[in-house]
This record gives sequence, structure tokens and C-alpha cells, in this order.
Amino acid sequence: MKHLVLATAALLSFAHSASALDNSAAVKVTPLLKTTTSWDGKPIVYPQGQAEVTALIVEITADAQTGWHEHPVPSFAYVLEGTLEVKLGKGETKIMRAGEVLPEVVGTLHNGRALEGKNVKLLVLYTGSVEKKLTITHPEFTPAAPNAPATR
Repeated sequence: MKHLVLATAALLSFAHSASALDNSAAVKVTPLLKTTTSWDGKPIVYPQGQAEVTALIVEITADAQTGWHEHPVPSFAYVLEGTLEVKLGKGETKIMRAGEVLPEVVGTLHNGRALEGKNVKLLVLYTGSVEKKLTITHPEFTPAAPNAPATR
């Protein structure tokens, strides 16, 4: 009988406790992103192999750029500070401000630049696999001039 009372009490306490993802008096949950695509509309596809998640703080000095690069794995950036311009090799541009989240493009050349004369600080999460590169730089890439045919 003692075990039945303890089991019933345990079940009742679980039924009334909040999940870690539910808002309650003790826990506030603010959804930032739920998507199946990167910001350019391509589907997010996880790489094959042993999963590996990498979390980084990336800081870009005022008016500096990341340089042209691509990510072979899905990544997600949360802007902690500043204003970030992300430009694709084909010219499409996205402006991100503090408090916004970006599902990064995968396998697409892009460049990030800190705007408004201020530093940018990002929290970046990569969903890759063991021994897979997170970023591939392309210093040789020069974007085409506006209204000119794209070349590579």
C-alpha cells in the first residue's frame, strides 16, 4: 500500500509540474526560430556521420567583414550585439539586428559585415558531424558588380 501511495503522489506531482519548454511562473520560454529552410529558402539537411554540435561566439569589429565563405553544414546565428549585413555571392542581402536569429545558408557563398560603425557579436550554433569543416573560406571570390552578369 505504501508503494501505491508513493507512486500516485509521484504521478500527481509530474502532472502539475511545467515542462522545461512551457512558460510558467518559474520558466519563461521565448521562441526564436522554427524552420525547415535556411534564409535563402533551401531545405536544411543534416550531414551524414557522427553528429557534432559546435557553439561559438563570433565577434566582428566595427565596419569589418568576415570575408567570402560558405558553410557545408547547417548553422544558426543569433545576433547578440550590433547590426550585421549578410550578402550572398549573387547579390541578395539580409540585415540582422540584435535579438534576431538567422538560419544560415549552406553551400552558398556569402560575406558578413558589421554596420553602423559598431561591433557585431553573434552566438553561432553549427549542426555538423565529427571531422567535417564548419566553414570554407573563399578569398579568391569577387562578387560581380551590380547589374552585371554573375561570374565565378
